[in-house]
Amino acid sequence: MLSAFKFRRFSVRSAIAPLALLFSTVCPAGYVFAADTPVMNGADTAWVMTSSALVMLMLPGLALFYGGMVQRKNVLNSLMHSFVALGILALQWIVFGYSLSFAPGNAFVGDLSQFMLMGTNVDSLTGTIPTYVFVMFQGMFAIITPALISGAIAERMKFSSYVVFILLWATFIYDPLVHWVWGGGWLQKMGILDFAGGLVVHLSAGVSALAVAVLIKKRKGFPSEMFVPHNLTMTLLGVGLLWFGWFGFNAGSALAANSTAALAFTTTMVAAAAGSCSWMVMEWLVVKRPSALGFASGIVAGLGSVTPASGFVTPGWAIVIGLVAGVICFYGVRLKFKFDYDDSLDVVGVHGVGGIWGTLSAGLFATVGGTGLLYGSAAQFGVQFIGVAATALYCFVGTYVICIILEKTMGLRVSEDEESMGLDKELHGEVGYSL
Repeated sequence: MLSAFKFRRFSVRSAIAPLALLFSTVCPAGYVFAADTPVMNGADTAWVMTSSALVMLMLPGLALFYGGMVQRKNVLNSLMHSFVALGILALQWIVFGYSLSFAPGNAFVGDLSQFMLMGTNVDSLTGTIPTYVFVMFQGMFAIITPALISGAIAERMKFSSYVVFILLWATFIYDPLVHWVWGGGWLQKMGILDFAGGLVVHLSAGVSALAVAVLIKKRKGFPSEMFVPHNLTMTLLGVGLLWFGWFGFNAGSALAANSTAALAFTTTMVAAAAGSCSWMVMEWLVVKRPSALGFASGIVAGLGSVTPASGFVTPGWAIVIGLVAGVICFYGVRLKFKFDYDDSLDVVGVHGVGGIWGTLSAGLFATVGGTGLLYGSAAQFGVQFIGVAATALYCFVGTYVICIILEKTMGLRVSEDEESMGLDKELHGEVGYSL
């Protein structure tokens, strides 16, 4: 989403301006032509609908990506973390989440004037697309963001507590943050550049993952015990689906089938490629062997980092963003060993670090729809920094409070026996493999 939407409209006034000038001497004083009215564009609508479906496909992709990295005894539980978000948060979004995000409200959160999409009908337009399409596109972002956090608490969180957590987190963290950045809130008014969710999606998920990981504490045996991914072929398939869906994630955020979408499509591709290559090189240099998991992680690092800048920077700068992302996220995942927390699937190191870098890089390299520091706008970089700091603080404190409440009421963590036996059998009564 552009911080200030720009939509193509047919203008009656511009079409008949010459005639207006010709007849200005005979028209009554004060005559005003009919106001411009939005007109639905079929190409834009088809593209954003397709993009919405692509982002939805990222949920199964995320499920496979995460599911392959956990132990075999927890694969179904990990998959369920992504799929259950589709059910619960799709309903939350329609009932009141969209309203909290995009209704007028105040500088910090929307009101409930669009509860259950009141005031929206089949003729309602947002720019050149039906409002229902805009609602669904945004809804896919609202679903996948809390699911990203699940990677940090994999293999040890109660499923019931997770269900309540994602509902509370979406309502009190995600929805207000969307309003800040895209819904007319204070960061949007400051001119923040976040094309498709560097702050709203990746930084929010990464920082929140840190808060819940610190509170829920480490898996039994971590870090002395090796927690080896049980199926990296599944993880690679998942990252392939994520990369595919990310074209809708970023290019769809132009909300039109236009040149901005084409730019975002291109920068998404090259940043992911650059991130995968630089992470692979880092593994070659540091651990002497390039791994499949590292290559996949580099793809996600590049994708997450370019997300906020994808519609604002040229492909050359997107390559730079991806290359740097592969390096800093490679070291970012190692922070958990230095600071002694257990981020099971490296949400903090990839999405948190990548979200910070990507948001700041938009303030450095922007040349399309904004001007970065390297092109003369120090103020824009300052706004990006404020956005990063405010988002990180709000998400960490808010998530920590939510988790404290859940810990005191429902409990966050499974028992030691359940953790040892595996969450698939103990929490779901099923197993992922019957071989």
